[in-house]
Amino acid sequence: MSDLSKQPVPDHAEYNAYFPSEYSLSLYTNPKTDFKSFKFSEPYKGGKYKVLMIATDERYVKMQNGKLFSTGNHPVETLLPMLHIHEAGFEIEVATLSGNPVKFEMWAMPKEDQAVAGIFETYLPKLQKPHKLADIIESVTDEDSPYIAVFVPGGHGVLNAIPESSEVARVLNSMLDKNRYIITLCHGPAALVSLADEQGAFPLKGYELCVFPDSLDEGANIDIGYMPGRLPWLVAERLQALGMKVMNKDITGKVCQDRQLLTGDSPLAANNLGILAADVLLDAVTKLD
Repeated sequence: MSDLSKQPVPDHAEYNAYFPSEYSLSLYTNPKTDFKSFKFSEPYKGGKYKVLMIATDERYVKMQNGKLFSTGNHPVETLLPMLHIHEAGFEIEVATLSGNPVKFEMWAMPKEDQAVAGIFETYLPKLQKPHKLADIIESVTDEDSPYIAVFVPGGHGVLNAIPESSEVARVLNSMLDKNRYIITLCHGPAALVSLADEQGAFPLKGYELCVFPDSLDEGANIDIGYMPGRLPWLVAERLQALGMKVMNKDITGKVCQDRQLLTGDSPLAANNLGILAADVLLDAVTKLD
């Protein structure tokens, strides 16, 4: 392992763009996840309520040094929570801001994990041809909306556009107003920044969450060549400035529920967050039906 390069690998599809180094991928990726089984006893069979996933359609994040990080959504952080939610009986609709396909960090796909491969194949048509968020936003935010939760997966690609999107803010506010749920992990909580208005009001002030540690993005992720430079901004720092309380300092698979917000610290938390989300949503529908 020590012979592997710590230099980011050029992405020849774009000028000045880079994939993570071979060394960093040896540390951060695995052929299988920690998925073992589902924890709920009975799935939801009502058919009324479903979940919206807002994924990134952006491939590259521009770093402070001008280099591009070839990223997207992390497949484990996307597909493992989807697996638990789907098998718990909730159909998942997929949307991106543009309606263009969901971008994945395919270098992090657990290629020997049959459960992940199965949910990827099931949802591939929706991932390749998602809704444009603006086209469905009325049905998502309607008073009688069938959407019980919105899920924003992780991956550094979420730092592009989603945190500045008024459409994302409208969806998240709708979930809060209707006492429904926001599910996100790792860098996905960057989406919560969209809720800050120009007057400085922020509805999640005082909420607790788990999020990927800024210390890794500022330190190890650069040192081992996972990223080709410093990020344009730091997610935890921004959320703390808005009044949120970060509950983790490292990545251990920790998850957190604070009222309607369900979060996890990293890819290590993807399975735990899926278990938590399934339990919370199954309990919620018993009260709604």
